[in-house]
Amino acid sequence: MVVAALLAAPRFRVRSVLGTASAVASLGEALERSATRVYVGPPETLERVVGFRFHRGCLAAGERPAGLGLDALAGPAGRRVLVALEAVTNPDNVGGVFRNAMAFGADGVLLGPGCADPLYRRALRVSMGGALVTPSATVPDWPAALARLRAAGFTIAALTPDPAAVDITAFGDAPERLVLLLGSEAKGLSAASRAATDAQVRIAIAPGVDSLNVATAGGIALHRLARVGR
Repeated sequence: MVVAALLAAPRFRVRSVLGTASAVASLGEALERSATRVYVGPPETLERVVGFRFHRGCLAAGERPAGLGLDALAGPAGRRVLVALEAVTNPDNVGGVFRNAMAFGADGVLLGPGCADPLYRRALRVSMGGALVTPSATVPDWPAALARLRAAGFTIAALTPDPAAVDITAFGDAPERLVLLLGSEAKGLSAASRAATDAQVRIAIAPGVDSLNVATAGGIALHRLARVGR
């Protein structure tokens, strides 16, 4: 499924596909349209070539395109919903955030310093191709970039388990331009980033539970605020 997403992603050039006969056949028209070089072999040969066991019998090699800058995601007029990550180092969490961003119609993901690479194989697999579909930009000037987003008309909403934060159900209608800011599970958001926000919101959870997984929390918040399809 991720290889099919890669073949369909216009920003990425696919060098080659390696798969079993059945996996290659399942890609059908997607491979025909891409004119990509295809290698076919039995599962045991593929595992020796690649060096590890993998599922579904299919891998592809793609080329990383030139990176997008902050202006590419924040510049265009119109309603935008962006997700911003601060020091989210776990590839599974980054992949999960991208999957949620794709599912709930976010327009892009901003990655602050220290975030895991969304095109790392594990993150890409967890994202179910979301990292290929949803545009992203690495933002080195953090948290100064948050001030630039506010100047561009975005409302910055930080997600936090802090009891003093506004319950997300009481946040009201999502603004026309919104950045949902998520921090690492270990330390949460830095004080500098929280100071640069317009609002701090929380998701109510049962007493005695410390917090939610960051990708799970981001998915709940996007479902509430992104208003996909509305």
